[in-house]
This record gives sequence, C-alpha cells and structure tokens, in this order.
Amino acid sequence: MLLHAATIFLSAFLLFLVQPILAKQILPWFGGAAIVWTSCMVFFQLVLLLGYAYSHWITTKVASPRQNWIHVGLLVASLAFLPILPGESWKPAGDDNPVVRILLLLFATVGLPYFLLSTTSPLIQAWFAREFPGSSPYRLFALSNFASMLALLGYPFLFEPWLASPQQSWAWSGGYALFVAVCAGLAWRSRALPALERATPSPQEAAEPRPGLRSLLVWLALASMGSVTLLAVSNHLTQNISSIPLLWVIPLAIYLLTFILCFEGTRWYRRDAFLGGLVWIVCVMAWFLADKRLQFELVWQVGVFTVGLFIVCMFCHGELARLRPGPRHLTLFYLVVSLGGVVGGVLVGIAAPLTLPGYLELEIALVVVALLALYLNLDRPKPVVAMFGAVALFTAGALAYRVDNFTEDTVLVERNFYGVMRVKETLARDDDPETRYRSLVHGAILHGEQWMSEKYRRAATTYYKTSSGIGKTILAHEGRAIKVGVIGLGAGTLATYGDADDTYRFYDINPDVPRIAREQFTYLGDSAAKIEIVLGDARLSLEREPVQGFDVLAVDAFSGDSIPVHLITLEAVGAYLRHMRPQGVIAFHVSNRFLDLKPVLLAIAEKHGLEYAFVHETGDDGGTTSDWVLLTRWKPFILRPEIVVATEPVAPQPDWRLWTDAYNNLLQVWRH
Repeated sequence: MLLHAATIFLSAFLLFLVQPILAKQILPWFGGAAIVWTSCMVFFQLVLLLGYAYSHWITTKVASPRQNWIHVGLLVASLAFLPILPGESWKPAGDDNPVVRILLLLFATVGLPYFLLSTTSPLIQAWFAREFPGSSPYRLFALSNFASMLALLGYPFLFEPWLASPQQSWAWSGGYALFVAVCAGLAWRSRALPALERATPSPQEAAEPRPGLRSLLVWLALASMGSVTLLAVSNHLTQNISSIPLLWVIPLAIYLLTFILCFEGTRWYRRDAFLGGLVWIVCVMAWFLADKRLQFELVWQVGVFTVGLFIVCMFCHGELARLRPGPRHLTLFYLVVSLGGVVGGVLVGIAAPLTLPGYLELEIALVVVALLALYLNLDRPKPVVAMFGAVALFTAGALAYRVDNFTEDTVLVERNFYGVMRVKETLARDDDPETRYRSLVHGAILHGEQWMSEKYRRAATTYYKTSSGIGKTILAHEGRAIKVGVIGLGAGTLATYGDADDTYRFYDINPDVPRIAREQFTYLGDSAAKIEIVLGDARLSLEREPVQGFDVLAVDAFSGDSIPVHLITLEAVGAYLRHMRPQGVIAFHVSNRFLDLKPVLLAIAEKHGLEYAFVHETGDDGGTTSDWVLLTRWKPFILRPEIVVATEPVAPQPDWRLWTDAYNNLLQVWRH
C-alpha cells in the first residue's frame, strides 16, 4: 500500500507543479494576458480527461499483464520529452489564435508526460482495489489532491522565489524521471493481479447497478460547475491585479482542498451546514458582482470570492462524494468528473470569449449553481425548496442588473481572448454638449479618454496630459522631427502630440484595439504625424525588427492593474535600448494601485548604467493621477528644469533580486 501511495503522491505533485512552471514561461510570449492561464487549464483538463479515459479503457478492456506492459512502454517513451523547455519556434508571430497556439505548444512540450501523470491516480487506485479487495481506494484520491495542493502552494513561495524558470523545468524533469522509475516498478509488481471485475466483490458491490443516465448527468453538472466557478473566479481576480502564478494557484489550491476534504472521509462535508453557507455566499457574490462601487475594494473582493469559491466547490464536490459509486465503477466516475472539468474549462476559456460581451461567466455560474442546489433539494421540506428558489431568483436578478449596468452609457462592447473592450460616452455636465467625451475601458481600467467636440478633441487627456511624465518627455523634443514608439495603443491619445515630420509607431497585441481606436476616437486620424501600427506582443516585435531609432519609447502596458511582467525585466530594457537613439528616453507608465514597480526599474536602470527619474502627477486639479519612470543614457535630459521640478525620490531596495526574464517576484512589489 505504501508504494501505491508514494506513486500517487509523486505523480499528483508533478501533475500540478508543471502547470505554473510552463504557464509562467510562455506567459511573456502572449503579452502576459490572463488567457494564457485559462488556455493552460483547458489543456491540462483535456489531457486529464484523456488520461482518465485511458485508465478506464485499460483497466476494463485490457487484461494483465498486457495492460502493465503497455503502460511501462508509454512511461519509457515519455522520457523523450525531457527536459520540458518550450521551444523558441512556438513564439507567436502576432496574428495567431492564442488559444490554438498555446494548446499545440503544450502538447509538443509536455503532452505525453502529462498524459501519463493524469492516468496515475485512477489507474493505481484500480491496481490497489485488485490487490486489496474490499478496501476503499477513495482515500488515495484525497492523497492525490493533497499532493497537488502542496505543489501549487509551494510554487509561489518555495520554487518561484529561488529558482529561475529554466531551473524549474530541469528540476521538474528530474522528478518526472524518478516517477517513471517508481511507477514502472509498481506496474511490474501488479502484472499478475486479477482484473478488477474478476476480484471477489462484497455483497453490496455485487448488488450495485451500473450508474444510470441521471447519475451521470448529475456528476457531470456538479464537476462542471466546480470547474467553471474556479476559472471564473480566477479571471475575476486577475482582471484587477495581474496574471501571475500566485493568483492562479490560490484559487486552484482551494478547489483541490475541497476535493481532499470531501473525498478523505465523511466528516468534513456537513451537507446542511454547507447548503446554508451556499445560500448566503452565492447571494453575497452576486451582489459584489452587480454593485460596481465594490469593484476596486481589493481586500473585500479577494476575501469574498475566495471564501465563495471554497463554499461553492465544497457543495459541488461534497455532493459528488455523496453520490459516488463503489470501487467497481470508480474509473467511470473519474472519467465523468474529468469530463466535467473539461466542459468547465471550454465554457470559460473558449466559449465565453466568443459568445459573451463581457466577463459575465461568474454571474451565470452563480445562477446555475443556485438552480443545481434547488434541483438536488427538491425532496426536502417546502420551506427549504422555497429558500433555494429565492436564491435562484436573486442571482438571476443580480445578473440582469449587472448586464444593465454594464451597457449603461456604452457605445460599443467587444470581447476577444485578450479581454473586454468598452467604449463609453458621457456628458461631464448635463447642460453642456461641449463636455461630451468618450472613454476606452479595458475590463475595469481606463485606457484613454477623448473630448468629442471639435474645440477640445485634440487635447491630451488622463495619463497623457502635457503635465504628465510622458507629456513632458515628448514636449522636450519640440522643434525637431522625432520618432516615438508606444507599447500599448489604447485610444491612441499620444498621437495628438505628433507633428507633420514625426513618426508614431504603436505596438498592440490585441487585434481589435487599432480598429476601435480608429472608428471610435479621432486621435489617430487627426494626428499630423505618420502613424504606424504593429500587431503582436511588443517585446517579440522589437526583438525581431531592425533598429527603429526612437527618440521616445513609451511603455504603456502598465496603465491597468494587470501588468505584463516580461516588459519590465533587465532583458526587456536591453531590447528597448537597441532601438533608442543616444539621447532617447524610455518612459514607463507605472500607475498602479496594488504594485510598486519603481524600485524594480531603478535596479534595472543602475544595471544598464542609465539615468532615472520618477515623475508623479497628483491630479489635484481634478484630473487623472499618473506615475511615469523615465530612463535615458543622456543625463542633460534628466536635469531639464521641468523634469527636475516634477521628479520625486525613489528608495532603492538593495535586498531585492534583479528582475530578469528567468526571475521576477511580484510579492516583492506588493503595496502594503
């Protein structure tokens, strides 16, 4: 039994450790977008389903010792995938479908090893049931989820802070080689065991019929809603902070914890207690989603939605554990549960971006969870049924209210794999049509505003005013032809500074943004400068392009609270410098409510031997507050009076490790 437990523990640990390891390495290739994690989850859930299907097939259709030799052969073949280092050839060209490319990349990098790790828990449990008939294998399932949770929680606190990304891949590959040896040894030992259906069943097992269609659909619905809630909560959190492993693994760890508690035994899932908690938390979550005044209350958001995820998943997985079959049908049960995970991943990761105008999947999930709880409690007393019916009505009403709020004053809503873009039109003063303005909002973050009247529409607004760091930088070059690079197009506000002999070259990863900027705003059309737009991740584009000779490069991908970390590393600044003229200035927009990136850039500037200035605009006049960090080789620029008077000091952090492509740690820069 110890060998069975050790094999399952090691496989589950590696199974979930590889997810943040690979996701973090490919995150920069796709602009640091949260879609990377969601796509990775779709891949991992899909391969998990294939692994469970293989386990069900091989344990029910293939006799020993043939099934054991097949598995050993696949284990040996999988060693050819090591080490699991994503190939550079998989970097996107700029016009690729990110989901398809991520899925293919992961299949090529870790496909067979992950598939075999996925087969381990149900397969070893089946071997265990054959070797120890009458013993329940479901505690091994709880052990599997415990190991998975340890891997996830260990990554941001033990692996990520101390090991560079390539070292993480090599360490995982060594662990996988050990797993192959241990699992092959167990397969050899189990080769002579009788098949599960020929093992002597207990009278209760012998009388248990094959699960019917209703049971299968209930299992599928419960598993799907646990997966949907996990991914929808993860999306909700990463919209407001950053697409970083820490904010992926905490929800996933909570999800796995509920599996552990529900399948370890019967003492953790107290049905009435968790149903009561579900009634309360589903309504609170729906309220938090509907009330836009609460969207920036980070502590409350994280608290409510992590607690909510725990209670919803305890309900889904507790009901699964309550309705599970005996060991004779365990591989079928795991197959359906895994299919539910895939369904949830496809709904949130693929279907939602294609069909929903905004991030509404979590609101919809709460309605479905309430209806599912109502269905499973129809045999309870009428007041209980009425209570769950009221919860379903409340969540449906909150969804309708959210949709109404979402479309208020909205001219355009578009969603793709990179997020939700909204154009809103508002009057600053109801009695003055001259104060009509449009805003471009990405998620909950403002990405540019423009006054619509002829009199004011060429004025730079928000973070880009003449008093901002980037405004002062561009105006310092006034009187001569310049070339300006901008990472992040937004509404195209910076184009308003362009003169007839200037060139403004914009980089944006979202293919919908240039069209929206041209159709809904006039900054690009009104600009006298030559406008160039490059689609694709800016870092990859700049690495591939010939030297551009920028006088100014604005790195404006940090204006939201979800930051692409790969644009703020030692190597990234080195790539930017290759394109700069000797007196050029790199301006980083670092306005952020939760993360303080200034010390990171200070350390990078010192490493490259650059001059550094932090320009803070307070917004005391009722305007937008902005923070810009300016880097340059040319000291006279930093000493210009308008720069000196606006510069504020930044305290160095000598104990912080330098951010590189292989290492970064957002826990360091969290604002306390």
